[in-house]
Amino acid sequence: MSEPRLVTTAELARALGLAPRTIQKYRQDGILTPDLESAGGHARWNIERVRDELRRIAAERRDDR
Repeated sequence: MSEPRLVTTAELARALGLAPRTIQKYRQDGILTPDLESAGGHARWNIERVRDELRRIAAERRDDR
């Protein structure tokens, strides 16, 4: 099985229909963690993993209502 393709924050945001700043805020708040972080602090993301994580978070919030 091949490794998943990792994308930049801008590419992730585009794929999810969000602003890059939203992804950065989620990262800063500890809501999302990148799959890889370079020595310079640049994040790389697996789109499907993040999509699944955001779905899980949304479901938990719906259940808490």
